[in-house]
Amino acid sequence: MPSYIDIAVNLVGSALEKDLDNVIQRAAAQRVSPLIVIGSSLDESRQAIHCCQQYPKSLYTTAGVHPHHASEWQASSVERLTHFAQQPNVVAIGECGLDYNRDFSPRPMQRIAFAEQLALAARLNMPVLMHERDAHDDFVEILQEYRPHLKGALLHCFTGNRQSLERYIELDLHLGITGWVCDERRGAELASLVGDIPANRIMIETDSPYLLPRSMRPKPKSSKNEPQYLPYISQYLASLRGQSANEFAAQAYNNSCEFFGLKAAYEPI
Repeated sequence: MPSYIDIAVNLVGSALEKDLDNVIQRAAAQRVSPLIVIGSSLDESRQAIHCCQQYPKSLYTTAGVHPHHASEWQASSVERLTHFAQQPNVVAIGECGLDYNRDFSPRPMQRIAFAEQLALAARLNMPVLMHERDAHDDFVEILQEYRPHLKGALLHCFTGNRQSLERYIELDLHLGITGWVCDERRGAELASLVGDIPANRIMIETDSPYLLPRSMRPKPKSSKNEPQYLPYISQYLASLRGQSANEFAAQAYNNSCEFFGLKAAYEPI
């Protein structure tokens, strides 16, 4: 059987947190392991680290400040984040970036927090996991300054257009694809683009508990997305890319292991 790594799971502070044991077990039963937990604020990153300590080798985490929380960024944030990054289960800086769709934090603060986290990732020689929504131009302007110094750069939950895809490929980014691609209403453009993502730059994710794949049949009773559904997304993407399910799963798995510095838990097919 193929193996999978879910590179973006919102376990802390979400509807999944109360059922953590079962979520992890259901995922592992589908050979989805480990899971990469997203740290979206300093407090959430701290909680995610504690959660990973309870489930060693099953969970790893990022540590960072999402643009929604950029207004909380202050002088001491770099020091706190540096401390978090030194914990053994932390595999990337982030989720950081820009979100001009909701503007939960002022845009100038978003840009400052993003740039300082990129600088920290470069200084610590760690990969970075990023978020961008309706902010392509400013995102690229900031990122391109730091990209030559970054160990690796992943834009998770990519849902952009061809122009943005081409620019991100030029910047040698890894791209995470979610169940958004399974939505015939909103995901049609993305579905037409995923075949053009270089094989060594694509990863897969659920972004649980959000973005339950719309095309799943039978439809899950709960509207909550879970890591256990990642194989469905992988198979859907393989079909769009004209690859066998096993070949694509192995490529995505290896890409994720390499990017996050993880030792393969299984031997992918």
